[in-house]
Amino acid sequence: MKERETLGSRLGFILLSAGCAIGVGNVWRFPYITGQYGGGFFVLVYVLFLAILGIPIMTMEYAMGRATKRSILPAYRLLEPKGSHWHLMGYLSMAGNYVLLMYYSVVSAWIFYYAYLMMKGTFLGLDTAQVEAIYGGMMGSPRILVLVMLVVVVLTAVICSMGLKKGVESITKFMMMALLALMVILGIRSLLLPGAMEGISFYLKPNLANMEKDGIWNAVYAALNQSFFTLSIGMGGMEIFGSYIDKDKRLMGEAVTVTALDTFVAITAGLIIFPACFAYGIAPDAGPKLIFLTLPRVFSSMAGGVVWGSLFFIFLSFAALSTMIGVFENLQAFAIDLKGASRKAAGLVNGIIIAIGSIPCALGFNLWASFQPLRPGNTVMDMEDFFVSNICLPVGSFIITLFCTWKLGWGFDRFIEEANEGQGLSVARKFQWYFKYILPCIVGFLVVYGIVTYFR
Repeated sequence: MKERETLGSRLGFILLSAGCAIGVGNVWRFPYITGQYGGGFFVLVYVLFLAILGIPIMTMEYAMGRATKRSILPAYRLLEPKGSHWHLMGYLSMAGNYVLLMYYSVVSAWIFYYAYLMMKGTFLGLDTAQVEAIYGGMMGSPRILVLVMLVVVVLTAVICSMGLKKGVESITKFMMMALLALMVILGIRSLLLPGAMEGISFYLKPNLANMEKDGIWNAVYAALNQSFFTLSIGMGGMEIFGSYIDKDKRLMGEAVTVTALDTFVAITAGLIIFPACFAYGIAPDAGPKLIFLTLPRVFSSMAGGVVWGSLFFIFLSFAALSTMIGVFENLQAFAIDLKGASRKAAGLVNGIIIAIGSIPCALGFNLWASFQPLRPGNTVMDMEDFFVSNICLPVGSFIITLFCTWKLGWGFDRFIEEANEGQGLSVARKFQWYFKYILPCIVGFLVVYGIVTYFR
């Protein structure tokens, strides 16, 4: 067996983990649903669920990775009792990682293309109809989507083939530090705009009218759902980075740090978007289209709009690419651990698989638009997202909670021994009942509720 690669620093580990978790959803989805579901109330409930749900499961993934120095499938094999079949979950996790990249590469292509258009000054002086025409032209063009998607996939594969320290760690560290710096700059700029405080009030002030409109339980479930999926737990996305670190630090503390960084990005994104929308009289409830239809008009109306718009889409490109790299690194580890492949060979093969597998998603918005799987109006991307978000992530997390707490699996004693090795915040043994019973019930509810409501 080849000697396991390791990360060069704790900072690299934290930024890699955060980079995998931080993505496009942090920028548009979190601010939008925060405004929709009661503002400050939603934020408080969201943070609460991160603490009681996301952090414990992330700690479990880190523990499995560090205990075995392997990716998710061989980790299950090494830790499971002889004759058991927990490792079968590893195959679903592998499938989820491949499918995730097959549509996230297309989402990243949208962002890269818009960054290019913004730097060219394409949106200056355009009205709503003209901006919508650019968006429609992009989505309706197989050539644009496939070409830019290939650029994203090749870039990701090359970075992950350069090595763990020289490629993945060093480049992700640079992108994440640049991303955080850009967010602070954009946030300050947005807060200084006229009328910015109206946007802050819409974003963070508890809105009882919205609460009554959507229902308090819908708001609670939305917060639960967002806190769960924002951290990319359940498919080995965090487990793989746990396999690259030493035993100096206790894992609960590391999970708290990464979660705090992810939350900072999500909340700061709202501080960028909503003040700008209110300053220029733009409706802030456009949902996913906020980035591609609304914000280009905001930046085109702003003094120095080309610069500020370019910085925003560069920051967003870094967020998308950091997630691509984090998930692709998981695919690299699968090939290296299971097949003994070299990093470059794994990068080449996985790059080809993702590039080819991403084409149906890109064509789902144009040539294959008539193919509507699962339910009317669905695209190929919707089908792939359902598989990842409603099956792989919640089911994977459910199995991990059972595996790390029940004696038929790895067991709570061995999990807590690994998690508490080193210095820092520890997992208290007195909370075994919560890890063993309450946590699986919450995640099990997510699995059932998410599938039932999707088809209702």
